[in-house]
Formats: sequence, structure tokens, C-alpha cells
Amino acid sequence: MPTHSESAGHDAPIRVGTRASLLARTQTGWVVEQLRSHGHAVEVVTISTQGDRRDDVPIAAIGGDGVFVRELERALLERRIDAAVHSLKDLPTEETPGLTVACVPVRAMPFDVIVAREPCTLESLPAGAVVGTSSVRRVAQVKRLRSDLVVRPIRGNVDTRLRRLDAGEYDCLILAGAGLERLGLGGRITHVLRPDAFWPAVSQGALGIQIRADDRRLHLAVDPLDDSATHQAVRAERSCLAALAGGCLAPIGAWGHLADDGQLELGGCVLEDVENRVTRIVATVRAPIANAASAKGGSRVLSGVPESLGKQLAGMLLARGAESMLARMRPQAPRG
Repeated sequence: MPTHSESAGHDAPIRVGTRASLLARTQTGWVVEQLRSHGHAVEVVTISTQGDRRDDVPIAAIGGDGVFVRELERALLERRIDAAVHSLKDLPTEETPGLTVACVPVRAMPFDVIVAREPCTLESLPAGAVVGTSSVRRVAQVKRLRSDLVVRPIRGNVDTRLRRLDAGEYDCLILAGAGLERLGLGGRITHVLRPDAFWPAVSQGALGIQIRADDRRLHLAVDPLDDSATHQAVRAERSCLAALAGGCLAPIGAWGHLADDGQLELGGCVLEDVENRVTRIVATVRAPIANAASAKGGSRVLSGVPESLGKQLAGMLLARGAESMLARMRPQAPRG
């Protein structure tokens, strides 16, 4: 018996859901173009998310994990859309029952960057310079490298943040390089922050195309857009995060990539900021990944090597001291 999705017919347009922000619509637009280039009719459905509606408070204050994706997932489960395009770093590591990330296209820049009115690096900023970021991971890393800088929170879309920078409210911003490049604003980047000095968020720069797990038509439609090397790298990163943090909003960074010798290299860090004293635990692991550089399609990235590598990295970080750090950061259960 055909599934609901198959009975809809191959001629039915693919309804692709996206957040309303310019960056989200730009990212989704790229996916839509790719699907159309493979002969699919596509409709774009814009969905407002809690994270977009509440840009006046920190992410943790409005629920943290999943605030940018839950409405899109609900639309998928209710069959109002057939696919959702996410910035993969916004998607919780615990998979929602009935849904799956079927495709991870080739990754954009995975690193954080500095954006300033004048060319500068983090090292060259004068003491007391005001740095704009609301990410606990970025805040901790700035404090570790330059405790003499002033870090102030900032929310809102990229354009809003850049306007506040240009108005003089901040001396520089720390943003994801991928978002700037996708918006055609790569020229605003004044310095790229790379590991080992500065670790990006898990899955940063990668998109995830989420569909219903039983939707064979969509599996086949998005399969040609998948980049095996990227898919395996972010699976390893997300496996590490899941093993470390669960639902903990801890400052954790990771980056997986194919090394020159064809092995998957995965590094990561856990940070703790206690009374402006930042402690950092770092580790790196490697493993061979068969055909990762040339394979295409989700059907060829099903080995468990990335997940095993992520768990191995998490184990090393925990053994080096991250376990006690993370325990202190987790919410305490109420007594009585």
C-alpha cells in the first residue's frame, strides 16, 4: 500500500518550509534552485518561529534548544510542508520521531568571523573595545583570549546587527561567516576566527534538509543535493555534542573535516566561565572514512564511523575534565 506522500503523486509540487528571515529565505532559495534544476516543481512556505518572534531576549530565556525549528517540524508532521531547510546548528541533536535529516548539502564557511568598521583582528582590538555577541560559546572564547575587552549582547537579523555596528554601538561583532557569505556580505569580514584559538558551533555553516522519515519521494528528491563529506563531518560533530551535553546550554565548539590524507578529523572544546575566569578543555581525534571525498547521496553515508568518532571525542573531553564542568552548568533539580 502506498504511503500518503507517494499517493500524492510525483507531479505534486514539493512544499519547502523556511523561516522568515532574509538569511533563512536565501538559504532555502538555494535549495529550491537545486531541486528545480533536477526537474522538481517547488513551492516555498514561510513559517514564523518563536526564535524569530522574540529577538529582544537571549535564546536561553525563550527555551534555548529548538526555538528556531519547532514550528517547522510541526508543519512537517502535520503534512503542511514536505521538507524544511534548517541551519543545522539550530537543530537539536535528538531526532524528532517521524522526521529525519535526509540531506546535508556542501558546507559553507564553518568559522566565526569578526566584522568591524575598520580592519582588525581580535588581537589588535584596543583594551576596552566593545564586542557584540550573545552566544555563550563566543563570549567565553573572547574572554579567554582577551579578558580586557567588553562583551555586550546583541540579537536580531544580520542587517540589524550591522546597522548597530555602523552606528557606533559596538567596535566589532562576532558572526558566523557562512551567513555573511550567503547574503553577499563577505566583504564585511575583517578577520576569520579559526580553531584551535576559536572553535565554531557544532554544524556551523551546514544546512540540513529535514523530511518525514517515511517519505520515499522526498528521500529520492533531496538525495542528489547531499554532500557525503559534509554529512559525515556534521554527524560526527553532532554525535559529540549529544554525548556531552544533552539539553545543556553549555559553551561547546567542534569542527569536523576531511584531512589531506582522506581521514575525518574531529576536534572540539568545552568551556566554563566562572566569575570571568574561563577554563577550556580541547581534544582531537581522527578516523578513516571510506569514499567520503567522492561519494554522493545519503544512501552512502550510513556507516557508524562518524557517530563513533563523535563519541570518542566526547569521551576524551570528559576524561580531561569536561565532565565536572558540564555537571556544574546543568540546571539543578529542585529540592523537597
